[in-house]
Amino acid sequence: MGVGRPTGDVRVEPALSTERFDQCVAAGRAAVESLDADLLVLGEMGIGNTTAAAAVTAALLGGDPADWVGRGTGVDDDGLARKRAAVIAAVTRIAGVTDPLEVLREVGGAELVAIAAAVVAARLRGIPVLLDGYVVTAAVLPLAVAVPGALDHCQVGHCSAEPGHRRLVEHLAKQPLLDLGMRLGEASGAMAAVPLVRMACAGITHVPTFTEWFG
Repeated sequence: MGVGRPTGDVRVEPALSTERFDQCVAAGRAAVESLDADLLVLGEMGIGNTTAAAAVTAALLGGDPADWVGRGTGVDDDGLARKRAAVIAAVTRIAGVTDPLEVLREVGGAELVAIAAAVVAARLRGIPVLLDGYVVTAAVLPLAVAVPGALDHCQVGHCSAEPGHRRLVEHLAKQPLLDLGMRLGEASGAMAAVPLVRMACAGITHVPTFTEWFG
């Protein structure tokens, strides 16, 4: 979604124009509408997008914005301080914004918007969704804030090592399938949980109940 087209500097301007936001929504929706799948596993790949995730989460859930910021790909203390300052500036800039989707446009990113749109499209098609780590979960937070129950078809594949992710998952009342301290992104944690989903489906559909065994 973002190759060659960087977002705006969220400290001083919106991440995405309204036009580009709409393009990202269309791209995320189209990707799912053409999909033939029983399960949608969502991940992302990017540098710096845990900053966007922290900004979206802080803007929607409140608290000290710095508390939602982790080291991401492993930045040093100076890098972490700059990252926290950027998130604080972004959240302060949009202090008057109350629309969850507008928050996503202002301080999110192209991939976050596409992920949110894909989750909505999956809901409309009856496809369950397995979410990856902090960035993916933050991307769909605006949906949950806007419409209670919007994520009922979603499960969190794993809990990231990013400290903000655990707090976010708890807020959403989701139980991650795995908690292995992973932070690679690229849907790696969610994909690691797919065998558990397969096993659960097999158990429900193929393992007889006690009544079937002995009744």
